[in-house]
Amino acid sequence: MLRHYDSIGLLRPVAVDARSGYRYYTADQLRRLNRVIALKDLGFTLAQVQTVLDDALDVEELRGMLRLRRAQLEAQVAADTARLASIEARLRAIESEGQMATHDVVLKELPPLRVAELTGVAASYEPADIGPAIQPLYPELFRRLTSADTSPTGPTLAYYEPADDGEKIVVHAALEVAVSPDRAWDLAVVDLPAVPAAATVIHRGPMDEVAGTLQLLARWIEENGWRADGFPRELYVEYCADDPAAGVTELQQPVTRT
Repeated sequence: MLRHYDSIGLLRPVAVDARSGYRYYTADQLRRLNRVIALKDLGFTLAQVQTVLDDALDVEELRGMLRLRRAQLEAQVAADTARLASIEARLRAIESEGQMATHDVVLKELPPLRVAELTGVAASYEPADIGPAIQPLYPELFRRLTSADTSPTGPTLAYYEPADDGEKIVVHAALEVAVSPDRAWDLAVVDLPAVPAAATVIHRGPMDEVAGTLQLLARWIEENGWRADGFPRELYVEYCADDPAAGVTELQQPVTRT
């Protein structure tokens, strides 16, 4: 490590014994070495450390660098926390295999619906990406309906479709309403067509843990000679933002015969 610091000019010895190669440093250089180690522990690169020490940055410049590093670390922690939650959800899905039976799946027709909705875009169909994209839409949807003196006629629902780039997902946060689409709205009023056949099943608990229920639904569809047609709808029979574990959601997967 000390040889590398010497080679890049970060910490040069005051002398090197020609015969033994022993490197000599002054006591005052320990102060610089301690700062190098401390800044490295904060995640700064050696080039950044050298800039801090050699350019004698003033307090405000150093504070700015530390704030930037703090923001980077906070973002990394948040990403790692979300990744850990996703892994734990998948583990729970694996552990729950066999606890639900495919006879819990019901094949039925979905009637046409008129909904008021707001849309957003998620990076993928993974729960970790869907949740942050769609959850903020519902409070705003209710606010706009209230401002329009309109009440929903059914529970909240969500449906999805691929974005134009083929990778991202367009999320639709919707509420069934009985209104005229010709009225001026600050939201979209959409008529969802009837679905002749949908494989449906009840998912209990937070949507972060929906993977196991989706696997059950997929198995039933395959075993019964159907093919999934697009993404499943989510009808939130019971929804509680403060207690996601108490949620009851009907997954509605449109299907066609293979």
